[in-house]
Amino acid sequence: MRQVISLFLPTWPTDRLRRRLGSSAPPPDTPLVLAAMEGQRGLLTAANAAARAIGLVPGMTVAQAQALVPDLQILDAEPDADRAALEKLARWSLRRYAPIIAPDPPDGLMLDITGAAHAFGGPEGVLHDLIQRLAEVGTAARAICAPTYGAAHALARYGADSLRVVDPLDFAAAIGALPIAALRLDDDMVLTLGRLGLETIADLEAMPRASLALRFGSAPGQRLDQAFGRLAEPFEPIQPPEPITVERRFAEPIGAPETLARYTGKLVDELTRRLEEEGVGARRLDLSFHRVDNRIEAIRAGLAKPSRDRTQMTRLLCDRLETVHPGFGIERMQLTVPLAEPLTFHMVSNLGEAPVPDVAALVDLLGNRIGEGRLFRVAARESDIPERSVARIAPMSDPTEIRWPAAWPRPTRLFARPEPVDTMALLPDHPPVHFVWRGVRRRVTRADGPERIYGEWHLSDAEFLGVRDYFQVEDETGARYWLFRNGDGMDSATGGQGWFLHGLFA
Repeated sequence: MRQVISLFLPTWPTDRLRRRLGSSAPPPDTPLVLAAMEGQRGLLTAANAAARAIGLVPGMTVAQAQALVPDLQILDAEPDADRAALEKLARWSLRRYAPIIAPDPPDGLMLDITGAAHAFGGPEGVLHDLIQRLAEVGTAARAICAPTYGAAHALARYGADSLRVVDPLDFAAAIGALPIAALRLDDDMVLTLGRLGLETIADLEAMPRASLALRFGSAPGQRLDQAFGRLAEPFEPIQPPEPITVERRFAEPIGAPETLARYTGKLVDELTRRLEEEGVGARRLDLSFHRVDNRIEAIRAGLAKPSRDRTQMTRLLCDRLETVHPGFGIERMQLTVPLAEPLTFHMVSNLGEAPVPDVAALVDLLGNRIGEGRLFRVAARESDIPERSVARIAPMSDPTEIRWPAAWPRPTRLFARPEPVDTMALLPDHPPVHFVWRGVRRRVTRADGPERIYGEWHLSDAEFLGVRDYFQVEDETGARYWLFRNGDGMDSATGGQGWFLHGLFA
């Protein structure tokens, strides 16, 4: 008996949009709807759970929705992006759950887990894992496993349970009480059947098939047969993209370093032609060496941005050849691009403007020698807390300007974690007279402040009343420091009143 899952994502467009907006997305309990123009009218195409709770549903006009909720937040629908994200979700599920998965636009997936559910302890384990992982990324979902996809689809969208494995002996009775709309029939046909007194699937199943086909065609009978398992319902599974691969086989095993380097260059030549045909550039290269003793040696090279530069890729791979142990010889070499991206070209100006230096080759060289994780650039983040206001991003990401408050300069060196110091200061607003840092006592000769920074109450309840008072101080040697007191100097609820050193000025 087949085991087919219908995954229903009732608020997929709004959930996807919230993930894309990130920190700028409205709170989950705020009504949010998406709209698109249909002719001269604006219609709602999606609504989150909070909007549905107050009566806003897809298909309603924008004017009607705004009349019900005057300050309603309305964003533009992105159906193409929704479908692309659904296909991306299908490809992710393909690697984790089952080999036969297909998108079911606009708001679902179909998964055939027959013979694959044992890896999760059965169909229940698959459903629980699927729902839990989607919930972790803020996506609401319902999932039903049934012997036919028609039954699973109907129960996922019209059934009472959000997670259920239907018994093969009971699924006919389970779907019989559902409305006829669960059979995926046209809205006009569902309306006409309702006028004839046919409300449920059981009512439609009891009708003579000949008279039903004579009046409504083959669609109702076909959907009934698919739901009850009398007619197969094949679907086209999504195919994972095949990585670009080139290889060389040798009549006689090779092992000399110069021979490996020569054939590495030949493989790169062939690979660049393939990349040019596909219109993409490589972001990661995997070169595997298949030895005669059935062992595989492999090296990996990463690139900071998509590239088809033969010299650059050959150099990156050849620099790692010294880690390859050929053993008794290598009979096959295979070069694969597990990660590729579209390669775009930029117009070069001839108006005398200085060209922007391209450091991608340097980033690739350093990344493959010391590790990609050790290379980064600094980007601004939306936070008033100094240690949270900057973040490390990939070295070739788009640069972002870091803007500090104009009235208060920031230190040249900011510590990742403030270091505690011993001080003596008059409360509540005076700077320290002296402080002890790393075992050395420093007397303060000049000071400026305080600059008050409040805690981020929306991130943590502990910071609801928390404040920091920052001071710029200078010692007798001319060194300048950035100190702060954790608290306002009066109320213990605002902080522990301890002093910390957070940075050094040049």
